[in-house]
Amino acid sequence: MADARGDEGLRDRLARQGEDALGKLAQELLENPVVSGAIARAFEARERAGQAQEAAMSALNLPSAGDLERLTRRLRSVSQRLEGIEDAVDRLDQRLEATGRAVAAPDDRLAAVEDQLAKLTAEVSSLTAALDAQPRQVPREQERLEVDTPESGEAAGKPGGTRSSGASGAGRAGKASS
Repeated sequence: MADARGDEGLRDRLARQGEDALGKLAQELLENPVVSGAIARAFEARERAGQAQEAAMSALNLPSAGDLERLTRRLRSVSQRLEGIEDAVDRLDQRLEATGRAVAAPDDRLAAVEDQLAKLTAEVSSLTAALDAQPRQVPREQERLEVDTPESGEAAGKPGGTRSSGASGAGRAGKASS
């Protein structure tokens, strides 16, 4: 057990010393003007190689990595717009279906009204049959009195024609009721 702890302590100490040594070496190399100049020249050479590659591919009418990246971004943008359009079309389709159902509803309502009307008609018919279709006799107080006929036939239908007065008719009604 003691050997295992000692080995782990030794490993940790060696790892720390190695990291410190590498950090110091990297720091000294970056501070060295010859090394930093070489790194700068390497990055510049890489940039020129990329430009030369792009020019060569352009001359061959082939897309460069930058062109492919721009095309990829543009394709993603178009894809997102298309998804938005699809969502809008789906919402519009749902609205049209709802409107179609609302238009069909008046037909259903009309059929329901016609059914109700048929039921009411049947009920009125059954009530009429149950009440015995003969008219009830009017009470004597509500009977119409006969009016004297005009003296001449042509004055009967014309305004201002001579008719018997209501008093003589009322007198007759009084006689009939007594």
